[in-house]
Amino acid sequence: MSQAAEANTGRIIEGRYRIIGKIAEGGMATVYEALDQRLNRHVAVKIMHAQLAQGLHRAQFEERFRREATSAAAIANPHIVQVYDTGQVDGLDYLVMEYVHGVNLRYEMNQQGTFTLKETIRIVSEVLDGLASAHEAGVVHRDIKPENILINDRGHVEITDFGLARAASQATLSSTGMLLGTAAYLPPETIEQNLATPQGDLYAVGIVAWEMLTGSVPFVSDNPVTVVFKHVHEDVPPLSQVCPGIDPAASAFVSRLLARKQEDRPAEASAALAELKQDMAGLDLEAWRYRLMPADPTESADKPALAGTSVRAAAAEPGTTGGEDQQGDQADDLFADADEPTVAFDEGSLRSGTDEDPSATRRYAAASPSTKRQTAPMTAVQELGEMDSKPTHRRGRWVAIVVIVILALLAACGGGGAWWYFRGPGSYWKLPRPNDVSCQEGQPCSIKGADAAHYEQTLKVAGIPYTIKNDFSDTVPQGHVIDANPGQADDKVSKRGGEVSLIVSRGVKMATIPQDILVPSSQVGAHPLEALKQAGFSQINHQDANDEYSMDVPEGAALRVDPAPGSTTKHNETVSITLSKGRMPVTMPTVVGKNRDDASQALNELRLKTNYSEQWSDTIASGQIISASHNAGDFLHWGDQVDLVVSKGPQMVTLPDLRGKNENDASKALKDLGLEVNISAPLGDLSHTVRLQSPGPGEQVRLHGTDGKPTVITLTVV
Repeated sequence: MSQAAEANTGRIIEGRYRIIGKIAEGGMATVYEALDQRLNRHVAVKIMHAQLAQGLHRAQFEERFRREATSAAAIANPHIVQVYDTGQVDGLDYLVMEYVHGVNLRYEMNQQGTFTLKETIRIVSEVLDGLASAHEAGVVHRDIKPENILINDRGHVEITDFGLARAASQATLSSTGMLLGTAAYLPPETIEQNLATPQGDLYAVGIVAWEMLTGSVPFVSDNPVTVVFKHVHEDVPPLSQVCPGIDPAASAFVSRLLARKQEDRPAEASAALAELKQDMAGLDLEAWRYRLMPADPTESADKPALAGTSVRAAAAEPGTTGGEDQQGDQADDLFADADEPTVAFDEGSLRSGTDEDPSATRRYAAASPSTKRQTAPMTAVQELGEMDSKPTHRRGRWVAIVVIVILALLAACGGGGAWWYFRGPGSYWKLPRPNDVSCQEGQPCSIKGADAAHYEQTLKVAGIPYTIKNDFSDTVPQGHVIDANPGQADDKVSKRGGEVSLIVSRGVKMATIPQDILVPSSQVGAHPLEALKQAGFSQINHQDANDEYSMDVPEGAALRVDPAPGSTTKHNETVSITLSKGRMPVTMPTVVGKNRDDASQALNELRLKTNYSEQWSDTIASGQIISASHNAGDFLHWGDQVDLVVSKGPQMVTLPDLRGKNENDASKALKDLGLEVNISAPLGDLSHTVRLQSPGPGEQVRLHGTDGKPTVITLTVV
């Protein structure tokens, strides 16, 4: 016994409750047997640990005490442990409640391994009856499990520990910031949506029934977080698969309680109890005696049976059936009036069909001194995960499961004492392993690659603070973890300011081809390669050897791009682009002296623009090129202009009739035409009158000769 417990022994609280001795000690409080001197009755007194009352989370623990008192006090039912009083002593909250002499269902499970269908249905029906009153009062228990189902010395069931209960109108867990409850019994809606509902209590009852009949909870793992995710993503196997030969009606009823969808379960406990009575009414005696037994008949019957192995309970020997001969009598007993304080069975009717069942005999025997030592007094405030006695006939796997449940509950409820919280395992979280990442046993297990949504929910369930940053990744699929800090499963995260940082993939970054990338006059079109980089593309396929000359697109601008402008694709997809090398360089051909048509064809083939002009030429025939603006051999580019002068041939004039005109006038007229004049006067120039001209009037003559000199016209005067 601890020093604190010794110090409290004999103490009188509020002048009324005299402490007799310690019953149990949990992570949050110590429970004592006490005598209510005013009413002269034994009670249980639950006193909060001093280190918790002085800690940072005192308000949370005090709230749980108050909630346990008010929730239980609001329910009047013989299957609910009653809370009588509450108060404070030396600054510590305490509760006074009904003293239950007996054991919890977990103790019985450890002793028996599996139960008969009859025992299971009786206990489940009494649990449902108690929950029906709670649900009717608007209270959701939220932590139904074998540890919170007490069985007194006469086999009467009472539900305890309403410390996690909530009013149905406030049935969410968002206000607590953590997920409360025991991993093996949590319903999917609590895990996924933080909902606490009457149907959630029914789900937990279904797990308890499944466990009583099979000897194990349906989902078992070393990691409590793995267990809760199995509740979300997997259906609980029907009892008919694990318990061959069990009555189909019983299997179907438990499966309805364990439906993953909340709406597929009964609305609340009274509806479930009504279904149970109706479904079980037609069972025969053999069905009631069903029990899953070990594969080896030499094994003790109180050890848990291996899954998938069962036998029908043997027919009762003569003289051992008692009042079980009539099916109707048995059903009436099984669903006895809930107002009765005790069950309507004698010892024999609760056995599995034989007088040699030691666990049944011990369980319901009168409380002799030796029996009292076996069935240590149990209070209505049994702490989360604690047990009064060590299991003596359980396999090693049960020890592991119990340890996991204790640790999970202590972490969820914030209890466990100052050492546990400030220096022990409670001072840090152990980073859980992701369910979807393959890790070799004994090797480091990285968080990278885990489904972020699932792992985020894992962290929520574990109560571990975290931050999320989203980033693009070319290798990690969208919604999966790129990196984490800490990055390895089982790494420790301090509860004093520690958190997990997750970088979650947004998938491959998408990028869009600029709409105006083929418009050279735009800012984007003028620098297409830079524009693609700025758009986010990392795989740009551009090869200088594939670039092309263009008459219209300037050098460096884009001629073609694939995918097309405006297309959106992954940033690491290949984008092929062809750039313009500008106008192609060409060499000026020889065109002078060629006729116009030949010169035009040569220049057009080089995509040179041409401009023509005509000029008289006394030396170059009409239609031939006299000159060009660029010399042959000059370097030009597509589209450059070349000016050409085309010969019109020699300039011709028509001689006027100058005969009879004055010599001077005739000479002037010819000179005005650009001709030279030769005056001939063989008889003397007496009258200065032109008598003859050569060439004659009306003839066409060249303005110049091939030597470039003006043509001479001879006038004969008298």
